[in-house]
Amino acid sequence: MWWFIIISTCLILRSLGLFPRKCRRSPLWCLMRRIILIMFVSKHLVSVSEDRRLTGLQEISLGCNMRLIGRFKATDAGRLRAEYNRLVEGLALRGDLAASDSWLANPALPDDILKEAVPGNIRRAEHFMHVLRRLVQYLEGRLDTDNVEKESPVSFVTSVNTHAGIDQKALKFCYDRLHSLMMTLEITDTDEFLHIQTICDFATLVGTYARGFSIIIEPFDERMPHIPDPVLQLSCHDASLAIRPVFDRFQSVVITSGTLSPIDLYPRLLNFHPVVSRSFTMSLTRDCICPMVLTRGSDQLPVSTKFDMRTDPGVARNYGKLLVEMVSVVPDGIVCFFVSYSYMDGIINYWNEHDILKEIMQHKLVFIETQDVVETTLALDNYRRACDCGRGAVFFSVARGKVAEGIDFDRHYGRLVIMFGVPFQYTLSKILIARLEYLRDTFQIKEGDFLTFDALRQAAQCVGRVIRSKADYGMMIFADKRYSRHDKRSKLPSWILSHLRDVNLNLSTDMALHIAREFLRKMAQPYDKTGGSVRKTLLSQEDLERMSETGLQDILY
Repeated sequence: MWWFIIISTCLILRSLGLFPRKCRRSPLWCLMRRIILIMFVSKHLVSVSEDRRLTGLQEISLGCNMRLIGRFKATDAGRLRAEYNRLVEGLALRGDLAASDSWLANPALPDDILKEAVPGNIRRAEHFMHVLRRLVQYLEGRLDTDNVEKESPVSFVTSVNTHAGIDQKALKFCYDRLHSLMMTLEITDTDEFLHIQTICDFATLVGTYARGFSIIIEPFDERMPHIPDPVLQLSCHDASLAIRPVFDRFQSVVITSGTLSPIDLYPRLLNFHPVVSRSFTMSLTRDCICPMVLTRGSDQLPVSTKFDMRTDPGVARNYGKLLVEMVSVVPDGIVCFFVSYSYMDGIINYWNEHDILKEIMQHKLVFIETQDVVETTLALDNYRRACDCGRGAVFFSVARGKVAEGIDFDRHYGRLVIMFGVPFQYTLSKILIARLEYLRDTFQIKEGDFLTFDALRQAAQCVGRVIRSKADYGMMIFADKRYSRHDKRSKLPSWILSHLRDVNLNLSTDMALHIAREFLRKMAQPYDKTGGSVRKTLLSQEDLERMSETGLQDILY
């Protein structure tokens, strides 16, 4: 049993290009090359009960598996025959989902696919297995390349049809056909089939969409070009494909978020014409947000994460001194965001070598986000414990990471957030280059506009983690000289810009420290939830009546 699972997993890893190239010449690999991917699925075609298992690697071959499939058909052919009849009738009439609700299970697929019947060449289980085998063999051959390749879905489907004999219609229904087969066989342990499900998802998307996607094959990682590590990626460049079913099925759609800035770019990216487009500021009972733009350190040297300044030791030193000063003043929790994992590792190593990290830990404990989910979860739990017991803590995270996307640091868990640099994407990425070309040719969006929009949106997403209610308060430091430029700063959300005063721009470390002390002293005063006569946070009956007559702009501010 376990030998079978290990060999099947190795075969799928090889098909995805994750098996080391040097191991392909070993006798074990030569033996495994004879094993066809159909074995991975035929485990459940054979195992009607737990006692029926494969015994011995020598018996595993194509002819043996086809005989085992035939044995399953002889013992329980009724389920396969019933499934075949359902596939003839069409996907929308499968019985496991109402026709009116079928789009909920397939939100990204057009209606014609949901209403169309599965093609005849993949209706029977053994025929579908043959198609999957040819598809995996084709993908394996495409991964055996030394050059970066970029291809459109139309060209890729044509190549699959020419070399593997699989037409576009069969590719479109791979996902639903595999799902139907697994439901028929009553498979509950779907983790074993994760890789083949990924391949079927890939085939369905490639066969469905002729535009908006690109197939990119990279033979190695650019960070380690001497190590073969081929990867085939299906990249979606058009976000409107995902939201189009929502616009088609609902009469009124409201899109709201705290990071929809600049708001005029979203209709172009999502390809729709808004009826109402408006941006509001936050209605607060006090000035509980204190954003700052830090452009230089205490030695007056500029700070930035630009490519030509990333290896500058002066920038790393000034970033470290900024954090050392802040941990001595700010209570409870501090969250720091870096532009990438590699940059965060370099900065932390520099701080450790020059004892800056030791100075930080004299005031607060330090926790770091990693690419491992379990380690990050444990670090977050211990970070919250340190804040709860009054010890205080600093959490190092990465923009576009797991923490930046969905973890809230409300109340004492986040009194200060520092954004080290502007989180631009890696501009030499093949996927990003392909997307920029598509946006320029399709929506006439310039490369610089999209890169700036995406970076400032991510920065706002990071700093917004610390403000989760009207009673909360926190400070935000944008530590990069590029934030002082109007073309960058103006793309921040209005709820940040409304509190970003001119005196908080172009600051040094000493000036930021002084502003932080004044802000914390102000927040230490008794909190009036009503706001008194300073701010209006609740709407009266008169306000609602006036709103219906004059509009929102006279009430909300």
